[in-house]
Amino acid sequence: MLDYFKDFILNIFIIFTPLVMYPYIYKIKERNLLYSFLIYILFAIAIVLTMSFPVTLNGITYDFRSIPLAVGSLYGGLSVSGLLYLTIVVYRFLNESPHDWVYIFSLILSFVLVMLSLRIFDGMKTICKIGVAVCLSLLIKFLTLTVYFTWIGQFGILFIKPWTILQTYILQAVIVAFYVYLIESLNKYFYMQEEVIKSEKMKIISDMAASVAHEIRNPLTAVRGFIHLFGSDHLDHEKKTMYQQICFEELDRTEHIITDYLALAQPDPGITEELHIQDELLYLSNVLTTYGNYNQIKIHVIPAQERPFYITGDRYKFRQALLNIGKHAIEAMQEGGMLTLQVCPWNDYVKISMRDTGGGMTAEQIRRLGTPYYCTKEKGTGLEMTVAFNMIKKMNGKIDIRSKMGKGTEFVLLFPIT
Repeated sequence: MLDYFKDFILNIFIIFTPLVMYPYIYKIKERNLLYSFLIYILFAIAIVLTMSFPVTLNGITYDFRSIPLAVGSLYGGLSVSGLLYLTIVVYRFLNESPHDWVYIFSLILSFVLVMLSLRIFDGMKTICKIGVAVCLSLLIKFLTLTVYFTWIGQFGILFIKPWTILQTYILQAVIVAFYVYLIESLNKYFYMQEEVIKSEKMKIISDMAASVAHEIRNPLTAVRGFIHLFGSDHLDHEKKTMYQQICFEELDRTEHIITDYLALAQPDPGITEELHIQDELLYLSNVLTTYGNYNQIKIHVIPAQERPFYITGDRYKFRQALLNIGKHAIEAMQEGGMLTLQVCPWNDYVKISMRDTGGGMTAEQIRRLGTPYYCTKEKGTGLEMTVAFNMIKKMNGKIDIRSKMGKGTEFVLLFPIT
């Protein structure tokens, strides 16, 4: 009894071995030739092993070769099926089994059934596929044995111990049904996984497009504000020149936005130069003032009283990072307020503080701020903060966020002094 149980367990293990590699083979399903070759190899090995370790039940010896033959044929296609049939014939010949030509003839009828089944198998539902696979597996065994034993004059052997023979058919049907169910479940899971990945990619593309549009709109808003200022009757030539210069710089910044977003996926060092922090703070305050006027926000600048400070980095990326943070702070003050910009030394670093009087953020919001697609606003993608944080880190900068609910938020940026 123990030997009988061990033989069954071994054969079941052999039969289900191809499923271990199936998830990896599924990934190359589009490469038809390689996919078919690997399917053939796996099921051919299963066939050879089942023929090498037959099961003896109540004096009758048989094997499960028809299971990997049927399943491999249905999921591998006609070419794989032909190779699997050839494998059985060749391996039987190498084992010097009798009546080779008789056995080959007995396989022909089952091969015809396989060809007929392949025409309808792919378009079926799972339950129908299970039924076809079970019937095909049982018919392969039944037709092959019937023709073979009839041809050699031992037809009566098929009726010896009929209950034992019926048990083998029932067991085989159960194994095939479970086998096909597992394959179909894996196929359905992989298909759903691919659909989820596609939908996530589409969401990323749409979010990225929305964020890029938002970023481009920011400098255009600033340019529009300065154009309104040009219409002032008492605007002196010096301010007009300064405003004009800012407009050109903002328009130039729009050309770099797409490149900056691509840097999220393909980082590049950019143009490295020395940046005068006080000048950059003045530029930032001028741009944010225009943006803040639409939101009733005042900009208060506290410049450094000590010597000028310089840092090393890409000017366009540095400006975009600070503008993104500044706009985030302005948008947090929905009912007006003040944004304070301050520069001061801190050990070997330049400390840039951007403090607003908005509603503040929770610890969870602070923790998640800067991660892709997280935004504290109802409408927004959050990518502008992700871009800002990445650019600051590429310049060896450090970011510290301090906030209290109802009392505002302070962004502290530290950059190494050149």
